Amino acid sequence: MFMSTKTLTIMEDAYNILIENKKEGESFSEEIRRLLSKKKSKKLIDFFGILDKKTGDAMVNDYRKIRKEQIKLTKKRIKELG
Repeated sequence: MFMSTKTLTIMEDAYNILIENKKEGESFSEEIRRLLSKKKSKKLIDFFGILDKKTGDAMVNDYRKIRKEQIKLTKKRIKELG
């Protein structure tokens, strides 16, 4: 099935935004469909790269500290009940 094509004129800043957000191997048509589709993708891969490594590592470390403290408090409560 052949799809017809249309030529669009856009401002250079809009073109640069498209270039910056285009995924590798993705055509502009595919990118526009992805960005404007009503049904947003909820795949984990879509969030890859949203945080830099330093921020991601800090979040993981914070989570581990919180989890360790939760375990400690739970053990204390169990001991107090026993």
